Amino acid sequence: MKGPATAVERERKYELSETTGIPRLVGAGPVRGQAAPVEHVLDATYFDTPGYALARAGLTLRRRTGGEDAGWHLKLPIDADTREELHIPLAAEELKVPKALSRLVRAYTLGAKIGPVAHLRTDRFAHQLTDGDGHAVATLTDDHVTGEAAGDTARLERWREVEIELAPEVAPGVLDELERALTGAGAQVSPWPSKLRRLIGDRVPTGRKPPKRPDAGTVVVGYLREQADRLRQADVGVRRDFDDSVHQLRVCVRKLRSALRSFESIVDGDGTAGLVAELKWLGQRLGPARDLEVAEALVAAGVDRLPPELVVGPVRQQATRYFAREKAVARERVLDTLDGGRYLRLLRSLEAVLTEPPLTAAARKPARKRLRKPVRRAVRKMERAEKAARGLSGSDRERALHEVRKRAKRVRYALDVLRPVAEVGPWRKRVKAVLAELGQHQDVVVSREVLYRLGITGSGDGGNTFTFGLLYGQGSGETAERRGGFTRAWTGLRGKERPGWLS
Repeated sequence: MKGPATAVERERKYELSETTGIPRLVGAGPVRGQAAPVEHVLDATYFDTPGYALARAGLTLRRRTGGEDAGWHLKLPIDADTREELHIPLAAEELKVPKALSRLVRAYTLGAKIGPVAHLRTDRFAHQLTDGDGHAVATLTDDHVTGEAAGDTARLERWREVEIELAPEVAPGVLDELERALTGAGAQVSPWPSKLRRLIGDRVPTGRKPPKRPDAGTVVVGYLREQADRLRQADVGVRRDFDDSVHQLRVCVRKLRSALRSFESIVDGDGTAGLVAELKWLGQRLGPARDLEVAEALVAAGVDRLPPELVVGPVRQQATRYFAREKAVARERVLDTLDGGRYLRLLRSLEAVLTEPPLTAAARKPARKRLRKPVRRAVRKMERAEKAARGLSGSDRERALHEVRKRAKRVRYALDVLRPVAEVGPWRKRVKAVLAELGQHQDVVVSREVLYRLGITGSGDGGNTFTFGLLYGQGSGETAERRGGFTRAWTGLRGKERPGWLS
């Protein structure tokens, strides 16, 4: 099946009494024309898991007939007014979710059965709003809705809803101008993000607002939930082959694992040891794909910097073929991982930890005071790793600096956990500067390994490998430069006064 078509929609919803006429918006913002209504009858069946996993995450999955875009729709939230809609045309009458969509939401459904949860019939009257040149500004819809929710107790509701959806090329700020005109005419901003949420809102759990002075457990678990949300979003990005999505997924994995290890005195380490091990496995599975992305960019940049006379033979073509082949293999490996049972079990284990966290007695203590100790411990380990790297050379030095980098990441992530309850910004920035230098050092190390393989491969094929050898040699100077940058950043970190609570 062909992949879903995509579109970005920016819209807001309003409530209007049954007896109020549809407002005239001519003169509001750029609107200079309001067409007579065009009627559409829309019939939509909404799908979710029995626990409303998609609705809880702000996702909407439906099958709709009628109107100009009949088909399967998956809506992914971007911000309060904006969603990305993925669309697949109807291919059959059966109510079976297309695999292209069910795979995309696997990190949310965790393999649970997806079935109908609601049915909505909308009698829609659509008014096109245009500017002075006749170009579309927005669509104003007057929806009369009948909704029926499934479940142990069936529910039937009727309501009226007004919606404004901007044309794709119109500036987002026009929504504010049109809203002022609508509310001035008696409309009220809807408290519901979608028709479905209005119908099933009381069945979907909502997160509680954290207290002003949270305990340690609340802060750590809140951070874990935030990273789990980002992991699910990155999962969708990887499946859709978005740029940098593998990197984003890998970062989420690292942050989750780091937080669980650093704060095992808060979220019991024995209770999460299995999850930590599986997160390590997942990070390793994602590693080769990410390393190839970095190496490809560095090799291309290196070739571009060379004088033309030093680019001997079809260097760019050789590199393109190599990376295309290796990246295809790596991507297949990543997708196999995300579609596999082990990854699904990892996600379920993570959800179990977030639903019923194995908190220790220390988790009930004030966050600002109790979370300092794990951060101080992480800082000491980073300092010991840096000390152990001094005086080494060659591959031993590269491994040691990579260890410093991992320890520095642990510190940075631990500081991120603490940010809601302590001032960590200035010192965190200096840790980040250390990480930037070490990250670039590691990237050069990885790219040199690829350049070595390119040289060997080209030699075996009878090609000229002079340029790859030249870039490999230049990498030695680049790693030395990055080590110098690290030394300066480390001196800056050690030379600045730490936050008082960290001393």
